[in-house]
Amino acid sequence: MNTPAADGFRMPPEWAPHARTWMAWPGPNLTFGEEGGQELDRARRAWAEVARAVRRFEPVTVVAGPGQSEGARAFLGADIELVERPLDDAWMRDIGPTFLTDGTGRLAATDWVFNGWGAQEWARWDHDQEIGARVAELAGARRYAAPLVNEGGGLHVDGAGTVLLTETVQLDPGRNPGRTKAEVEAEVHAYLGTTEAIWLPRGLAADYGQFGTRGHVDLVAAFARPGTVLVHSQPDPAHPDHAICAETAELLRASTDARGRRLEVVEVPAPTVVEKDGEPVDYSYLNHYLCNDGVVLCGFDDPRDEEAAALFGRLFPGRTVTLVDARTIFAAGGGIHCITQQQPRA
Repeated sequence: MNTPAADGFRMPPEWAPHARTWMAWPGPNLTFGEEGGQELDRARRAWAEVARAVRRFEPVTVVAGPGQSEGARAFLGADIELVERPLDDAWMRDIGPTFLTDGTGRLAATDWVFNGWGAQEWARWDHDQEIGARVAELAGARRYAAPLVNEGGGLHVDGAGTVLLTETVQLDPGRNPGRTKAEVEAEVHAYLGTTEAIWLPRGLAADYGQFGTRGHVDLVAAFARPGTVLVHSQPDPAHPDHAICAETAELLRASTDARGRRLEVVEVPAPTVVEKDGEPVDYSYLNHYLCNDGVVLCGFDDPRDEEAAALFGRLFPGRTVTLVDARTIFAAGGGIHCITQQQPRA
């Protein structure tokens, strides 16, 4: 059986030029509540704000459930493309395909098995497990059906052979029971075109709650360029993420990438808000999205928002940094990176 890597495809880094961004439209479900409810309305406004922010830099296509395009258009405006396909939820990073290119103008897509973040009791995925294939078809990409249960939020690549993974995601018994780390690595490399995996032991503490992903890496660490990795840092020693972040930073400083380079680690301090309604939060600036000439950055109406924006401006010179309030998205279980999926320019 052919794999993307064997056929010359690889996943480009997020900072490579995009053809467009894909998103999914929030519909009535267990995450957002019923049609006409305040929670669903807030989610739609938050998703639309992200879509419009990305549209300043590149085309955006939003997948909406059947019969929901007209309502979505009122939030999104006229210059965002809408298509209708059956949906369960709205996390395109996880349910959508991972796009690949081969350097000769061809576009492919890895379609991971999706099972509701490890077959969680509240999740529904009858429709979402088909979205990877549907989006790949809409994009005109050659589809490769991966045998591995995985989500786009559970990986991050540097475009030069290195991938970040999390043991509690890819090795989750609810996702890939019985598979060894070596077996998972081999499949990840075959379907991403990578050659070196750096495994983090776990994700942020709040990501193991009821609606969490059990440790997605895109809240914890992200490459800024080959050889440089950003790491979420929690300065408050009373917060459960304080020790987790210190462990992650130490592990990454001791790691080498696919080219044998010791990684440069840039710590990105968390917002000052550490809890909401008595529960720890995993607010993270790491859950940003890079688009053509832009950075769409999670904002939290927090004193550290502008510090983070300035830091990302220095990390990505020449890109416009746009802060978008992400608190509603985080309340639903994710962030800006979680609801976007890049289609690279082939």
